[in-house]
Amino acid sequence: MDQFRLDGKVALVTGASYGIGFAIATALAGAGAVIVFNDIKQELVDKGLAAYEEAGIRAHGYVCDVTDEDAVNALVAKIEQEVGVIDILVNNAGIIKRIPMVEMSAKDFRQVIDVDLNAPFIVAKAVIPAMIRKGGGKIINICSMMSELGRETVSAYAAAKGGLKMLTRNIASEYGQYNIQCNGIGPGYIATPQTAPLREVQPDGSKHPFDQFILAKTPANRWGEASDLGGPAVFLASPASDFVNGHILYVDGGILAYIGKQP
Repeated sequence: MDQFRLDGKVALVTGASYGIGFAIATALAGAGAVIVFNDIKQELVDKGLAAYEEAGIRAHGYVCDVTDEDAVNALVAKIEQEVGVIDILVNNAGIIKRIPMVEMSAKDFRQVIDVDLNAPFIVAKAVIPAMIRKGGGKIINICSMMSELGRETVSAYAAAKGGLKMLTRNIASEYGQYNIQCNGIGPGYIATPQTAPLREVQPDGSKHPFDQFILAKTPANRWGEASDLGGPAVFLASPASDFVNGHILYVDGGILAYIGKQP
């Protein structure tokens, strides 16, 4: 199993104070990686550091807005100086605004594109030169089922995640010759505190309508857990995936392969 080990590798997971990013970083740490993460506010970084410490992980946390190219360049330089050259980048930071398209302002649309698509470009651009000098590296972009599917109220998010899928493939195409593998993970519907209201049992004892909808669309007949993303992330960050490049691994319980149950 040595090909799955990440001992001594420096992994930057953006926006990993909690949630999916935290779960991925925890899995990478379990395989031996040194974890570095950022968040946009000091209180979120402090919260993340406390969570990592509680999990027995010594992580390095920094405040950085990943949409700010100068700030990202400074962050990467600081990480290289204080921790080491980044071997693994997980572009996890993201936002979603659920607004019908005709009601969404261009400003809100641009903000989602900025965080979910421009920021991965900015951070990847910042780490690739050192990866080339070191002889290789791994970039994992957190895509989405919305990289493939549309849905009401998520026009900006779907546009960004579709773009991120193609950015992933283009990084693989352009920098594969330098032993850099760039792949994506597309999570399905994950049980997190943010989605908890959609899974609450109704007063009459029935499941929430959205919960029923997701279960009917998922062959696994359950929501995913954040920990379900750990194994795929370790695989894509490790030497085990050295000939896997430009691939989007959907961790969705089979939703994208399934037409859904007959009503």
